[in-house]
Amino acid sequence: MKKIDGTVVRETCFVALAALLFSSVMEIIFLIAGRWDYTVLLGNLLGAAVSVLNFFLMGITIQNSLEKEQKEAKDTIKLSKALRDIMLLLAAVLAVAVPCFNIVSGLVSLFFTRLAVAIRPFFKKF
Repeated sequence: MKKIDGTVVRETCFVALAALLFSSVMEIIFLIAGRWDYTVLLGNLLGAAVSVLNFFLMGITIQNSLEKEQKEAKDTIKLSKALRDIMLLLAAVLAVAVPCFNIVSGLVSLFFTRLAVAIRPFFKKF
């Protein structure tokens, strides 16, 4: 197994930290609204974990693709994207279908990495 590039680790840590921050804010909002219960926490954990895992797997795929020929790298990235999209879809279906997950917290937390990537330029020194 290859060593994971420092950039992949650093960016994944940033995304995970941001997801934790966004998750905390969402939990507080549910608490203030009087709608908090254990399903909110479970849905949040499911969505945030799958979202961060998706980001990490994307980083690993790109890292590994840099060593391949252009066509092979393109095919690898396409396959990875398709499989990661299926993973996200399954997490969304799970959040909706299984009653132990709050639907809103499970689905909203799937977008936390996108928010983290959007705010990343403001934290370039980290």
